Amino acid sequence: MASGPDRAANVTRASAFVREAAARGAQLVVLPEVFAWRGPRSGEAAHMEPIPGPTSEAMAAVAREARVHLCAGSFLEAVSGEPRAYNTSCVFDPTGRLLARYRKLHLFDVDLPGRVSVRESETRAPGSDLVTVATALGTLGMSICYDLRFPELYRGLAARGAEILLVPSAFTFFTGAAHWQILCRARAVENQCYVIAPDQGGTSPHGFPDYGDSLIVDPWGRVLARAGEGEEVVTAEIDRAYLARVRRELPSLAHRRLPA
Repeated sequence: MASGPDRAANVTRASAFVREAAARGAQLVVLPEVFAWRGPRSGEAAHMEPIPGPTSEAMAAVAREARVHLCAGSFLEAVSGEPRAYNTSCVFDPTGRLLARYRKLHLFDVDLPGRVSVRESETRAPGSDLVTVATALGTLGMSICYDLRFPELYRGLAARGAEILLVPSAFTFFTGAAHWQILCRARAVENQCYVIAPDQGGTSPHGFPDYGDSLIVDPWGRVLARAGEGEEVVTAEIDRAYLARVRRELPSLAHRRLPA
């Protein structure tokens, strides 16, 4: 997606993508980070919402309509007593039931002179929990964007049984061109998991381009599906028997040792 500041238009378009993916046979659909509203930091307070709320209810409805498991990328969650928003991802089952929510742990505070300057923590609060969720499709491990740079998070998810790592993102073009595919493939290989990483494209509200290049990667690190910079739906097969074979034949997770 290339989401903008019109929440209603974004949610309508996201819902259409969910339906398109379902029509192509998808059973699990993952939307990108901040899919519902992507605008200037100054406007975030007006677009924070509780869960349940308008965005989560719309996503529950389309999951139920399309009969898919749906990871609603992320949107801005309002919580009583916290002036900042949580950057929150939700997973719904095919009946529209909320199975899990994850609040982004690592906030993007960076200054790359002349390229990218962002302080996510000015308007957003960090989460504190690792989240996995067991489904009929496999155990999902939840994360968001900048989390991708912290391998210990994903090792923790794998230790809790994750088989499919979800990484809804809005990676900048400058960092994405250098690191995006490397990081997605590394997280897949080192944890012997599938990685599903939908990424925003277009221009961010902060004035720099986002990278696009949404990926689905298998546990051997092979890119199974890849999008361009524009908006599109990509699909691939998640083969749990293949995942089990990779883990059996190259049992690196079982061989892991930590020094005393």
